[in-house]
Amino acid sequence: MNIYESAEDYLEAILILRERQGTVRSIDVVHQLELTKPSVSVAMKRFRENGYIEMDGDGYITLLPPGEEIAQRIYDRHKLLTRFLIWLGVSEDVAAADACKIEHDLSEETYSRIKEHAAKHGMDLSTD
Repeated sequence: MNIYESAEDYLEAILILRERQGTVRSIDVVHQLELTKPSVSVAMKRFRENGYIEMDGDGYITLLPPGEEIAQRIYDRHKLLTRFLIWLGVSEDVAAADACKIEHDLSEETYSRIKEHAAKHGMDLSTD
């Protein structure tokens, strides 16, 4: 399964929801991403089939290691890019929205240079 931006968004949403509320079901993803139930259902089926998540009998979603890795990578990028943009003077809401737009497409080289520049200028780089 090729991982596209939308798939990264789903996996990131599962991770965010898990951190926020402990457990995650498909309906939570529907609300988080403002999507339809059928769309999320199809995506969850594909993620299960490709080993990114598992669902128990009650519908609770668990990220498996490949899904966890993707979700964590994207979420870490999101958090750091948001903080970097705020550090530059962008408002928090705009920074978070812009980070969502660029977190998927930014090359590893550019992302690394942003991290290096921020560290060189005293920005806190923790992603917690």
